[in-house]
Amino acid sequence: MQDIENKKMSGQIEVICGSMFSGKTEELIRRLRRAQIAKQKVEIFKPKIDNRYSENEIVSHNEQKIPSTVVETAEQILLFSSEADVIGVDEAQFFDSYLVEVCQNLASQGKRVIVAGLDTDYRAIPFEPMPQLLAIAEYITKTLAICVKCGAPANRTQRINNTGDRVLVGATDLYEARCRSCYEEPVD
Repeated sequence: MQDIENKKMSGQIEVICGSMFSGKTEELIRRLRRAQIAKQKVEIFKPKIDNRYSENEIVSHNEQKIPSTVVETAEQILLFSSEADVIGVDEAQFFDSYLVEVCQNLASQGKRVIVAGLDTDYRAIPFEPMPQLLAIAEYITKTLAICVKCGAPANRTQRINNTGDRVLVGATDLYEARCRSCYEEPVD
């Protein structure tokens, strides 16, 4: 019989991805709340750039919320999560590629890392660092929204404003969920 104390804890990376308005943050909050109910030590992070609904909470578009720590860099996640069993990261696309190494490091320490973010930008191009996170994750959940034009499942984020900046934080004032058929390629 294996001694439970000597058994190495197995960490993991879970990625929740999809378009805007597809329920990514809602699913992240659900998983983190379940971990809290299980009496696990949970640390939750969001990038400083995302201040749409709250300065210090992760908030879904349907107004579910959970307290979080605001960080400027992925490296800060390592500094603030040493005691955590479960680490949640929202809006991963706003971090640089170092987030991948941070997640690997945490999972190698036996931690459960749950990351949510857009898999593609408004041009339907993979949004870094999500492709790398998808490649190394043990579990992947792809969420779909509802197309605002036809009601079909939507996997695209349509920007309804003509700015050329790749990163533009917003919600229904700037973006819509669209299916492949209703999506219109932007003219930059």
